Amino acid sequence: MDPASRIQLHSGNQMPIMGLGTWQLTDDTQQAVSTAMDLGYRMIDTSGDYGTQAAIGEAIRASNLDRDEIYIVTKVEETDDAYAATRNNLNELGLDYANLILIHRPPKHGAGEELWRGLVRAREEGLSRDIGVSNYSIELIEELIEATGELPAVNQVEWSPFGHDLDLKQHADFSGIVIQAYSPLTRATRLDDAGLLEIAEKYDRTPAQVMIRWNLQRGTVPIPKANQRRHLEENIAVFDFALDEDDLDALDSLNEHFSSLGRLPYV
Repeated sequence: MDPASRIQLHSGNQMPIMGLGTWQLTDDTQQAVSTAMDLGYRMIDTSGDYGTQAAIGEAIRASNLDRDEIYIVTKVEETDDAYAATRNNLNELGLDYANLILIHRPPKHGAGEELWRGLVRAREEGLSRDIGVSNYSIELIEELIEATGELPAVNQVEWSPFGHDLDLKQHADFSGIVIQAYSPLTRATRLDDAGLLEIAEKYDRTPAQVMIRWNLQRGTVPIPKANQRRHLEENIAVFDFALDEDDLDALDSLNEHFSSLGRLPYV
């Protein structure tokens, strides 16, 4: 496992096992994304409501990477026309296609079948390689599948040792859905936890590195946000050590369904 490693989606397409989150990364986004790509990040996560898409597109065009080396995730909002929003996102990014487009969150009522059908159309027309959801529970995913026959490739949810759900992970594994982990570092709110610090000290690593490595070894795809070079370097320097099973279990036991946003919407 290294920064270039990829995980296969049920479509047969592959995505990097780690990426860069860009929510609220509005200060010099282009420089942060350019630095990340220089350091080996190959997946960038964004959304139409992040305000980062235009700068991400500039960073991609300024790089010497081929388009097929870069994996772009973007999202449509629950009140959008999903197909039209997909085109708007691509226009902002200055790209012909996204690798993955997600429904950012489920609508207030129902699972968003019309949104999903709009993303299916976008995929069929080559505007996205894969489609998925974000912040969806097992029940909502099953509603989408029952209504449309289309299985999400990814469910992007808040996920860390302190907040995760084994039932959702088991359902995802059984169904062939990849869990992508946003806020895998708890937005820095739990980095000083005593149990986490003890494990970090054992491996001579930072708490952030331990949480990212936990995600990787538990089969989820972390997308930590960072804009300073030292944090970008820290977060990607997780491929030269491995947590032993006892420590993975100890990290699992920290789970209290914690959410930096107040609650985990999928539990």
